[in-house]
Amino acid sequence: MARILIPLPAQDYDPSEAGIPWKLLTARGHTIRFATPDGRPAQADPRMLDGKGLGPWKSVLRADATAREAHAAMVQSEAFRQPVPYDDIDAGSVDALLLPGGHAPGMKVYLESPRLQAVVAAQFAADKPVAAICHGVLLAARSKRADGKSVLHGRRTTGLTKQQEMTAWLMTAAWLGSYYRTYPTPLQTEVQSLLASPRDFDAGPPPLLRDTPQHLGRGFTVRDGHYLSARWPGDAHAFAQALAQMLDEQSH
Repeated sequence: MARILIPLPAQDYDPSEAGIPWKLLTARGHTIRFATPDGRPAQADPRMLDGKGLGPWKSVLRADATAREAHAAMVQSEAFRQPVPYDDIDAGSVDALLLPGGHAPGMKVYLESPRLQAVVAAQFAADKPVAAICHGVLLAARSKRADGKSVLHGRRTTGLTKQQEMTAWLMTAAWLGSYYRTYPTPLQTEVQSLLASPRDFDAGPPPLLRDTPQHLGRGFTVRDGHYLSARWPGDAHAFAQALAQMLDEQSH
């Protein structure tokens, strides 16, 4: 079974994008460890759990019941309660890397961490599985190879699309301001600028409904070798299943 590392920020990660893969992968027997900036347990974006402040869009934008249940179990696990600090990550002991997303301000420490970017680059250099969803794709894209180019340069990827980011922002900007705009530049725009070609970013079909274990076809992922990517919490079940399949292939 694989040893999987899930790095998280101190606060504001998306509970669906961490909790749903954690539940499926632990059920498959994989060992999951966590890392945070200071070695203390991370805190999810509370708005994604309780929906406070989302106004009429609460039922659409916050984590659904399945994700909240998975996340609640995850935060009670011993591994979650005992993360390692970023500086103590031993990249050589990691078989796979799972990069969740999140959009609130606390994510910036994670997205801008030189240490995490070095760990991501080491995983790519070793051709070990890396799975990134939503803003986790931005962390991957900012990680550089020895030649100074992004580890995603020459690869295909998806990620939070500009349309998704701007739509969520417009739906809530009147009272939440820039909450859904992590950076002034949309994620898709920055990631595309780091790829060999903007066409290597695949936005996928319109994300109309969240996926479920019974409806994996609603989710969308892109796989390029040992790199897997997805767009938003609504892809989390398909993302987790695709990562589990990748790990099964590796073990054989």
